[in-house]
Amino acid sequence: MKTLSYYETRDLKNIEKIGSYLSTLPEFCYDYFTGIENNTSTLTRVNYAMDLCVFFEYLEKFVIKKPKDQITLADLDGLQARNIESFLSYLSYYQNDDKMIKNSERGKARKLASVRSFFKYLFNHDMLSSNVASKIQTPKLHTKEIIRLEKDEVSRMLDAVVDPTTFSERQKKYNKNTFERDNAIVTLFLGTGIRISELVGLNVEDFDFSQNAFKVTRKGGNQAILYYSREVYDAMQLWLKKRETLDLDPNENAMFVSLQNRRICTRAVENLVKKFAKEGSPLKKISPHKLRSTFGTNLYRETKDIYIVADVLGHKDVNTTKKHYAAINEDMRKSVANVVKIYDDNR
Repeated sequence: MKTLSYYETRDLKNIEKIGSYLSTLPEFCYDYFTGIENNTSTLTRVNYAMDLCVFFEYLEKFVIKKPKDQITLADLDGLQARNIESFLSYLSYYQNDDKMIKNSERGKARKLASVRSFFKYLFNHDMLSSNVASKIQTPKLHTKEIIRLEKDEVSRMLDAVVDPTTFSERQKKYNKNTFERDNAIVTLFLGTGIRISELVGLNVEDFDFSQNAFKVTRKGGNQAILYYSREVYDAMQLWLKKRETLDLDPNENAMFVSLQNRRICTRAVENLVKKFAKEGSPLKKISPHKLRSTFGTNLYRETKDIYIVADVLGHKDVNTTKKHYAAINEDMRKSVANVVKIYDDNR
């Protein structure tokens, strides 16, 4: 029997989650998720399902006032634009299973996008007489400050992997067992800018060390070959030597494994990045994605070519890439600070 890949297993879990959410929604929602299946990833559909559950719970409590799984297309057809606007206001703070949920402007925008997609499908398939959701403007999104590590902070973070000075003795003992793996993970992030999902999904056979190259599965399932530096090569070789000493299942092909000798999970990777980054830069909240931004900024500073950065990071739209070199604008402002003279030197 063929062993499922990491991505196949992940998709199966997402499909189960979608089914669980849909079981609480009206039957016509199944038509929508069937219709978008060929054009969306399972993760996208999970997010849509979560957002629609929140939307139908809002309708159940405040607008239509009947169990959400009994809401009909006629009920949706009777909604007005103000009902959708009230939904966005409701999202600021709402209660879910005794827990208060707060949505930022980006959270509201994502949920509105999910509702719009849903109404657009129903309208285009003649299930609704009008598309009321299309009348609602997206909340204004303010530009977020791009958080990344500077070169000295990167050095301190890597030093922390080798010798975490602020760790307790128990933590240092744990870190000694995982040093080679953690060092390879952090170095790979900083040296290639890959996403956390791409790193977790890596297999040993995805690497060609004779070419300093490896294969990643991008968003949407597309694959790309990336190249890495000597620093990354050395860190990976050190880890592979350690990996060979582990008592792994013969069928375990994951490049990075946990102490339980199974493929490492995203939460574990997030935690190890967080604990080492805290030593390198205690005032910044650093995640694997922030290391990606660090790589993107450094690559732009070296190449001055935004299109190269977009290609390496796997961005389909170069505008998405621009946020990774936002620091360049600051560098340019600093460089021209002394260009304009207030006093005439010849006076």
